[in-house]
Amino acid sequence: MDDASAAGEGVERDRTVAVVGTGTMGQGIAQVALVAGHPVRLYDSAPGRAAEAVAAIGARLDRLVEKGRLDAAAREDAAGRLHAADDLAELADAALVVEAIVEDLAVKQRLFADLEKTVADDALLATNTSSLSVTAIAGGLRLPGRFVGLHFFNPAPLLPLVEVVRGFATDETAATRAYETVLGWGKTPVRCADTPGFIVNRIARPFYAEAFRVFEERGADPATIDAALRECGGFRMGPFELTDLIGQDVNEAVTRSVWESFFMDPKFTPSLAQRRLVESGRLGRKTGHGWFPYAEGAQRPEPHNAPPAKAPERITVRGDLGPAAELVGLFEEAGIAVRRKRGDGFIELPSGMRLCLVDGESSFEFHQEEIAYFDLALDYAAATRIVLSVREGTAPDAVDEAVGLFQATGKRVSVIGDVPGMIVGRVVAMLADLAADAVDRGVATAEDIDTAMRLGVNYPAGPMEWAGKIGYRRVCALLRGLHERYPTGRYAPGVGLMRRGYTEEAEEDR
Repeated sequence: MDDASAAGEGVERDRTVAVVGTGTMGQGIAQVALVAGHPVRLYDSAPGRAAEAVAAIGARLDRLVEKGRLDAAAREDAAGRLHAADDLAELADAALVVEAIVEDLAVKQRLFADLEKTVADDALLATNTSSLSVTAIAGGLRLPGRFVGLHFFNPAPLLPLVEVVRGFATDETAATRAYETVLGWGKTPVRCADTPGFIVNRIARPFYAEAFRVFEERGADPATIDAALRECGGFRMGPFELTDLIGQDVNEAVTRSVWESFFMDPKFTPSLAQRRLVESGRLGRKTGHGWFPYAEGAQRPEPHNAPPAKAPERITVRGDLGPAAELVGLFEEAGIAVRRKRGDGFIELPSGMRLCLVDGESSFEFHQEEIAYFDLALDYAAATRIVLSVREGTAPDAVDEAVGLFQATGKRVSVIGDVPGMIVGRVVAMLADLAADAVDRGVATAEDIDTAMRLGVNYPAGPMEWAGKIGYRRVCALLRGLHERYPTGRYAPGVGLMRRGYTEEAEEDR
């Protein structure tokens, strides 16, 4: 590596960046490097594609000028630095080559074998793969130490996150140089070891899988589950509508790839219901039907909203409600008298029903008592929906009383079936478990994982941050409850999560 690499600096602005592959991602990456000030060369194995991509990028720059985001002089300067290459040999002077071609290991390996013969030994080689092993792609190279993953998110010019992936043989100086280059391009890089799915695609699996599991158990319908995660959990989109947008085939393929890469670890098990969608050709928006219909005139199903109910005049709060403690103030603001007593942390209604924050247990186990669970929320004051879980046969008057209590705070209420861990609770607990495991395995730091999940998939909070807010002991208890009811290993809390729970408890006892 050269002196700049050793000093931790990025690729100099006057050095050429080459992009191989001129699809959506290739063009986007090229545009990012171009706007950052580099000379950029585009190559594609299909004749004429590189020239077409140059024209397409030029048109996008024109639109930026029209919107006032780029001045005309800068556009002309950028256009003068962008060129199509007809042969790999024209990339010989590149200081960085980023590949964005088909997700086929053998094809990528052949490409980089050819590139290694073309560029100088101090040039960085990078792949934008989202699903293949960075280590495997570089496996046959003479100098695998200069090879990194640069996983951009689509659309690359707009989304800030870039996962900088270290292969098994990647030199630290190469990873640092790639990191600093991306940082200089105005992006937010996060460091990541080479693991299936990297950070985002590895840790995001429960967001989809747990929601689909609730549906498969007939706990709630897709529209209601989506509404719970949006309006209670604070996620921008629910998993059913999001996978319809992504494409069921694409999302299911990523899930299956991560699961297979982890040797069928039950924590990553794909959804049979989603597999059936793919097999039936209902792939989402692009086919006119997925979880929801999209044909012209089709009506989207609405989430379940409980009808208006009368709120109780008074309630008793026994013990500490933990992360739901702010509900007490909301009840009082709604004019409900709140009496506080010692207890295990639940709300007692005049009917005798107990309302408990979701903990991994289920109502049917308390057949001699009226117990209902309410779901976790990111922020109970900001949440516009509360989800209640009740067992079949619960007294209707008691359910109405619980519904009325939450409606009095101005929130919509969804009543779902008796589902252990419910919706937001089990999703967030599993996200936290996978995140803690990734930290402890050296995949990435807790800070980088939280940053990646916020910026890469628009989560309202990073999973480590959210788990800390809830309390690691509570997250572990929820997962242990699920594990007792589904003893497959899927919900067994990982050692990393348990260790944090014990540490949390020890600190509180001091």
